[in-house]
Amino acid sequence: MTGTETYATEETEAVRTPDPGRRRRARTLLVAAGFAVVTAVAIGGALGLGGGGGETPGAPARAGTTVQVTRATLVERTKVEGELGYGAEIPLPVKATGTVTWLPEPGARIERGEELLRVDDRPVVLLHGTLPMYRELGLGTAEDVRPSGPPAPGGAGRPGGPDSGSATEDPTGTGATTGTGTVAETGATTGTGTAAGAPAEDSAAQTATVPMRGMDVLQFESNLSALGYRGFTVDERYTSGTAQAVRRWQKALGLPPTGRVRVGDVVYSSGTVRIGHAGVRPGAAAGENALTYTGTSRKVVVDASALEAAWAVRDTEVTVHLPDGRPVPGKVASVGKRATAPEGGGGDGGSGPGSGPGGAATVPVTVTIADQRAIGRLESGPVTVEYVGRERRDVLAVPVAALVALAEGGHGLETADGTFVAVKTGLFADGRVEVSGTAVREGLKVRIPQ
Repeated sequence: MTGTETYATEETEAVRTPDPGRRRRARTLLVAAGFAVVTAVAIGGALGLGGGGGETPGAPARAGTTVQVTRATLVERTKVEGELGYGAEIPLPVKATGTVTWLPEPGARIERGEELLRVDDRPVVLLHGTLPMYRELGLGTAEDVRPSGPPAPGGAGRPGGPDSGSATEDPTGTGATTGTGTVAETGATTGTGTAAGAPAEDSAAQTATVPMRGMDVLQFESNLSALGYRGFTVDERYTSGTAQAVRRWQKALGLPPTGRVRVGDVVYSSGTVRIGHAGVRPGAAAGENALTYTGTSRKVVVDASALEAAWAVRDTEVTVHLPDGRPVPGKVASVGKRATAPEGGGGDGGSGPGSGPGGAATVPVTVTIADQRAIGRLESGPVTVEYVGRERRDVLAVPVAALVALAEGGHGLETADGTFVAVKTGLFADGRVEVSGTAVREGLKVRIPQ
């Protein structure tokens, strides 16, 4: 019995007196279980898996900046590479024959009345005009300026003109006529002739000097007047007054004062020129390839893709970004009408745009810059030309960063209350995007997620 009771007592004491190590283990299990419950609740709340009764409707789904949908004009700008310079060099139409004895330096600016070069130590002078020098100018003879059609009665000269003579019929009826002719413009000759029953000799008419006429005369006299020479009327008639002014002009150039202008003495251009490269050296024979020239205004040439050159329309305004980043306004002046294949292109035998490994064919687009001073001293170099591709006026727009991808596809916007609305996107420009949709309105606040 005693042994049995003792066992019972010991068992009872063991039950009544808890083991300290067991108590610590139980406390640890309770704490771990509580932490797990709290963590699960927190995760469920973050994922929106909690009960509907505890959700706050106005709570944002994600943190981020809130912006408004606004109305704006979006402009799509495209940049292409170009080259600043003076344009393509054009050969000067030098008609002087002989040996080149002097040439100007490349890049020299030649004004009206200045020497372009010297041939046989004789100056070739630049004048302004569009009509080429095609004949020698000077006081002509009756033979030189003989009008078409039957001659006027009574002798040489233009009928009814200031150089016409006067004719008097013989009142005796013998068929003889007497005529006097005076060249009033030149005062060079005054002749009398009598014909009796036979044609009058025309030797006097051939030696008499009369005004040469033509648009080339008007062009030359306009230049002579612009250079400060007077004593003649600027018109289509090369008179003795013109010849006297030419003699003074020739003396100033160091030329023999002949009063006549040879074909090779002048070269016409539309304005002041800038000398390009020389095709010959001093000592070589002169010719039309002796010198090249350009205009004096700097411009930009863009080799635009023939497939994407719709923007290149005459007078289209563009922005030229210089190598230092400064923007300068420009304007499209001309567009080439012939596409050029890229170098090394056409490997597949094709010749149209886009053929060959080199890319699409290009057309030259020339951009002029009105404010030449804004370019500074830069004469050539690579530049960037920026033009307007597309433009959308008065459309709803948001920053591109506000767009979110929807699970069902497409794009949407997240509103300030955490809901999502589907939108249709339009033009992207300057970091903004055109949006539209039934739920999109001006002033709607949307979130840019972080």
